[in-house]
Amino acid sequence: MGKSKGIYETGLDKTPANYRPLTPVDFLRWAARVYPAKVAVIHGDRRYTYAEFYGRCRRLASALTKRGIGVGDTVSVMAPNIPEALEAHYGVPMIGAVLNSLNIRQDAQAVSFILDHGEAKVLITDREFSPVIKEALKAVDTRPLVIDINDVLAEGGELIGETDYEAFLADGDADFEWSPPDDEWRAISLLYTSGTTGDPKGVVYHHRGAYLNALGNALVMKLDRDTVYLWTLPMFHCDGWTYTWAVTALGGTHVCLRKVDPALVFPMIKEHRVTHMCGAPVVLGALIHAPDEVKVDFGHTVEIATGGASPPAPVIVAMDRMGFRVTHLYGLTETYGPATYCAWQEDWDGLELDGQAAKMARQGMPYPTLGDLMVADPETLEPVPADGETIGEILLQSNTAMRGYLKNLPTTEKTMAGGWLHTGDLAVVHSDGYMEMKDRSKDIVISGGENISSIEVESVLYEHPAVMEAAVVAKADEKWGETPCAFVTLKPGANDVAADDIIAFCRDRMAHFKCPRHVVFGPLPKTSTGKIQKFVLREQAKEA
Repeated sequence: MGKSKGIYETGLDKTPANYRPLTPVDFLRWAARVYPAKVAVIHGDRRYTYAEFYGRCRRLASALTKRGIGVGDTVSVMAPNIPEALEAHYGVPMIGAVLNSLNIRQDAQAVSFILDHGEAKVLITDREFSPVIKEALKAVDTRPLVIDINDVLAEGGELIGETDYEAFLADGDADFEWSPPDDEWRAISLLYTSGTTGDPKGVVYHHRGAYLNALGNALVMKLDRDTVYLWTLPMFHCDGWTYTWAVTALGGTHVCLRKVDPALVFPMIKEHRVTHMCGAPVVLGALIHAPDEVKVDFGHTVEIATGGASPPAPVIVAMDRMGFRVTHLYGLTETYGPATYCAWQEDWDGLELDGQAAKMARQGMPYPTLGDLMVADPETLEPVPADGETIGEILLQSNTAMRGYLKNLPTTEKTMAGGWLHTGDLAVVHSDGYMEMKDRSKDIVISGGENISSIEVESVLYEHPAVMEAAVVAKADEKWGETPCAFVTLKPGANDVAADDIIAFCRDRMAHFKCPRHVVFGPLPKTSTGKIQKFVLREQAKEA
């Protein structure tokens, strides 16, 4: 006998009255209704209220529609953190099209691959990047419609498109009627990972995930209508970790910034009374080590979220002394950016600053909008014990996980094997349930059968008063198999520090088998989003 549907499954169906597919574009509709006269966007001398911001986004959607762009069409954007890039996060998905934010530091070969792979119909590009775009367009199979952004704050470049962005908007309707997607699972954006080998993978986001992760950011970082968010995180990086939508969801103010320069950041924090920022560890380092003459006492606390490897305790302490309260997040492109955060506990209030920093450096707990998370054996899916020692892979299940990789089903299925998103990141779980990332699976150093966390060694290196940046990779060793090799950038004026000094410093603070046997001084290679390129360092370690 078949199972009855039950009394709640008959006649109680979805209708427009009780079901509206989730989309973060609705945040802008709401903000323009509630705060029409409030300043939504600041860029140099430009100011847009929420009513004006909404009107510009609707004009963009309308103008794209007139050019035949619609559901499932890709619109690529090559721009820094300027209003036009922000407007694309609303105007493009309003009509069911898919936003593809391009990394502004990519070369022409990568850009041409992405334009072809994503089948871009339109490319909106800032004139500063015209040299790269011109070369990329020569190599594409099908040239998209090119629209120039002629920002007065841009440095150099030329106009290479068929039309200008402002002229394009003028052809649109500020009262354009748009509707949410018929399915919240529809693609909202396409973002490419910074591949270290081969071509980058295209990560596909959907409206539901973008909506929920934006609200997760708002809850975790306590955004509200008084939020003033400074764009120190690239909008092309996981759609700005979905802060492109999160700030609008509470009616906050977006302060745009073309380039992260401490000489600009400090005065802007004071002038606009910035409350929130985000950035990779390299941004924190740039602020800490900025010349004293560019630092400004802004007189209030700025909440700053950072991702990547755990910020060493000295970094958190240094940021705190300058007026920044650091929240450490964990996530990846495949999870719309942040997925976990280090939730503060009341009993940490009684700790000294160094003790607090040690707690804050953990990746902590799942976002309230994340479905589930575990640290487990990736093959058996058996969770590791909460002993702070047993290492497992971070696995996620969530509405804020990507749909998959564009045109790459085998890799999608492998990444989501067993019903979990496999991050490739290794972590332990402490007795209080807090997760602490130990390494990428490929970055762990296995010496004499012992696992050495490169992040743990790096944290000790950062405690050295002369070290500005540090990274550790494995170096082949005849006796031990592998040993840690440290790459170190010294602070200005600290050129008298030798490799033996660094090694001795580490041996005084950790088990000797974990200490680096080799130290290489110099600048560290980084990706376009500020992550240290360990694959480059692994090659360099072979010669060290």
